[in-house]
Amino acid sequence: MMKSIGIAALALLASLRGCMNESDRFSVSGQIKDAADTTLVLEHLAFGSAPKAIDSVRLDKDGNFTLSGPAPTNPEFYRLRIGSQAINLSVDSTEEITIHAKLVDMGAQYSVQGSGNSDTIRLLSRMLAQMNQRCKRIADDRSLTLQERQEQIRQQVKAYKDRVKMDFIQNRYDRASSYYALFQTSGGMLVFDPLSDASDVTWVSAVANAWMERWPNAPRTQNLVSIAMRGRKNTRRRVIELDMDNEKVSEAGIIDMTFPDITGMDRRLSELKGKVVVLDFTAYGLKNSQQRNIALRRLYNLYHEQGLEIYQVALDADEHFWKTMCAQLPWICVWNPNGEANDITSIYNVQTVPTWFLIDRSNSLVGRQETLGEMETEIRKLL
Repeated sequence: MMKSIGIAALALLASLRGCMNESDRFSVSGQIKDAADTTLVLEHLAFGSAPKAIDSVRLDKDGNFTLSGPAPTNPEFYRLRIGSQAINLSVDSTEEITIHAKLVDMGAQYSVQGSGNSDTIRLLSRMLAQMNQRCKRIADDRSLTLQERQEQIRQQVKAYKDRVKMDFIQNRYDRASSYYALFQTSGGMLVFDPLSDASDVTWVSAVANAWMERWPNAPRTQNLVSIAMRGRKNTRRRVIELDMDNEKVSEAGIIDMTFPDITGMDRRLSELKGKVVVLDFTAYGLKNSQQRNIALRRLYNLYHEQGLEIYQVALDADEHFWKTMCAQLPWICVWNPNGEANDITSIYNVQTVPTWFLIDRSNSLVGRQETLGEMETEIRKLL
């Protein structure tokens, strides 16, 4: 009797494990028309590794298919491939993705349901292909000089990047599609230049910060952070050697700065001498930025009458977005158009945003603050 119960328990456990395994997978199904007798492969594009086939099917005359793989714990990239034709996908859990396409233009014309990131990747791929076509027409136009062709192609790439930044990455920094956009290639070269273009470095840093919040241990996150750090190092100016004069260093030894507020008026940090100042490097496009400003407003309301001021330096790439987000804030909001890749953030050793510092009434830098709770304690002491 006990033996029978044991066998039954083992059978039940195996059944439960089977159910768990089935639910812990993602699936890709749909139809590839005019693809009879071809093999459709689902490949995992793991970071740092060659594409690895995880499922495949021989298509019949109808082209219907269902493929699946183990659900990842952070965003990963996959592709459906027949020969050289491929559809790129993003998966971060147990999505059920549906694809419809024709073999003849499978990689260029297809539809996606069940994955917003994968559909955005579809749009990005189409836009890149259109830009490449425009660049090819310019490159083939012999009525233009070589210099004119190069300049027009440069303008096409810049316009493409500007649109991707504003329409696809801004406020979507933690999306897999934003990561994908940063690593698109054209002619074998990265469209974005994350190591030497200061503007591109700012956007890579924003995505890296967002991924660090959600998936700090993912290899892709570590790669993004590494690239952002190298990019900031490559693009920062040597102002420590060139500009360390009385205009940069106040009498008390803080590194001074002057940036415009939303009215265009220059606001200088050292002019706040006599107050206790929270120096806040931030970006309004970051996740939880609004909740953080609500917490700062509580501190401001409590201690402003006693001599507290906030000097908030925004590192967002878009000036209009910055002005919109800080229009109702009561403290000093200024904008650094160079983002994180600039001399001030380098001198203050701002590695991530948000980063807070406290300055006492004599304009001396007290130190870096880790949390709002710790900062409030220090503010009370300084007031």
